Amino acid sequence: MAIAEPSSTTKPTDEAVAVSIPCDDGVVLGGHLWPPEGIDHHGCVIVNPATGVLARYYHHYARFLSKHGFTVLTYDYRGIGRSRPESLRGCRYRWHDWGELDFDAAVRFLHARDPAAPQMVVGHSFGGALPGLSENGARVSRMLTVGAQYGYWRDYDCRQRLALFAKWHVAMPALTALFGYFPGKRLGWLEDLPAGIAQDWAFGRGPIGHLREPAARQRIRRRFEDVTAPIVAVTTTDDPFATVAALGRTLGDYPNAPSRVVQLDPADLGFAAIGHFGLFHARHANGFWRDTLSWLRDGTDPWPEASHSRNP
Repeated sequence: MAIAEPSSTTKPTDEAVAVSIPCDDGVVLGGHLWPPEGIDHHGCVIVNPATGVLARYYHHYARFLSKHGFTVLTYDYRGIGRSRPESLRGCRYRWHDWGELDFDAAVRFLHARDPAAPQMVVGHSFGGALPGLSENGARVSRMLTVGAQYGYWRDYDCRQRLALFAKWHVAMPALTALFGYFPGKRLGWLEDLPAGIAQDWAFGRGPIGHLREPAARQRIRRRFEDVTAPIVAVTTTDDPFATVAALGRTLGDYPNAPSRVVQLDPADLGFAAIGHFGLFHARHANGFWRDTLSWLRDGTDPWPEASHSRNP
């Protein structure tokens, strides 16, 4: 399980502009804006990272999209990277904040810059759920998710389920209780996480698992219902987190969004292994990345033979 892979990438920020994204509650997120190159402009893409992964891990892919005519926004969620406060101890951030406040701010930020441009989302792991948490999720016109799932242990690959359960659902909450936040960076597992985020992953089945007020839960469900953007949800056969069952659980929260599950075999892409993080590595620029252009630019599923229909 290549958890350490996100830290191995370089930082191609020469063509990007550093931006600050204000949220409704006063938190300011750090991000980068990648302007489109060339004459044709195909719209705006927001890249939502996986839990505990820095936005810079997606900079190679963001630059790739910008070179093919997209405006691209990358950003760190509150508590992570360029959006990390001085201390994580005492932070009351939860998973749903990343959608209700952070992603929502990203959507409004791009809409203010170019109201007429279609807004698309590339969501990695939990990042695929954020449009359904946002009041402005209905503005999204198309989504590509990669390994989008909630970290629910019963959905993990059965061959690795026990080890993953021990790591993320026993060790992580225990360490979080001890330190007041999850010290993922010193362990080499992922970035440090606010306690609430770690607990949502360890003990919940999704972004609203900890919400007790019926009104709050209903509000989130209505927002998921408001999202009608078509979704292509990609995973690989060797992703231990994002099994087909895990993707189905996430997509099930988008009842009005036409969706299709795509499961790719690493061998078909010319690789022995890919896992949960590999598709955003620059080695896929001439393969998987080029295929994603067909969906984001034209709305054409580039992997029809690997697709499992859901509710087209």
